[in-house]
Amino acid sequence: MEVKTPLLHGHYYHIYNRGNNSSPIFFENENYYHFLRLYAKYIDPIAETYAWCLLKNHFHILVRIKEKNEIIESDLTYNTTAKPKTIEPYRQFSHLFNAYTQSINKRHQRTGSLFENKFERKMVTSENYFQQLIFYIHNNPVHHGLVKQMSLYPWSSFESMLSQKPTMLKREEVMELFGDREHFIDYHNQEQTEDGILDLIIE
Repeated sequence: MEVKTPLLHGHYYHIYNRGNNSSPIFFENENYYHFLRLYAKYIDPIAETYAWCLLKNHFHILVRIKEKNEIIESDLTYNTTAKPKTIEPYRQFSHLFNAYTQSINKRHQRTGSLFENKFERKMVTSENYFQQLIFYIHNNPVHHGLVKQMSLYPWSSFESMLSQKPTMLKREEVMELFGDREHFIDYHNQEQTEDGILDLIIE
């Protein structure tokens, strides 16, 4: 039995998964909106989000799991009636995916599992890795031939990063990592090597 990497407080992770047998997990625009609403409900209280991208049959999210003293228990939502004795970040992600699966099955009159496996997670271990991962997440729609450029894809954090509108994304921290907004744009406009993150690429 495969042992998954634990989600440790204060650490950064690439969270990703795909549909069962690579089948779709998003069937219409409302599905994307609903996933993001559930994400805000279950994940925002326990994690900070640095990048995300939702594609028809898979998704990528880059987060930092909050320290225990940063989590406000009254903000937490569960999809069970019993309040857990301890706050386990992975359970919040499980609540998200279970709630989303239930809603999709009901809306689209389907049954069974929606996602292929228990969600994957990889710890982010360096700034260079972090930068590469943000580019990879934003470039995923281009990589899969869905759009010609990142800014044309509506279901990722790329445009929100460049916007001035309020956001739950850690926009300032991301820009600081790249230097500033212009360097962020320049980095994303260049062809980046994926050598350091080949183990994260799912097709």
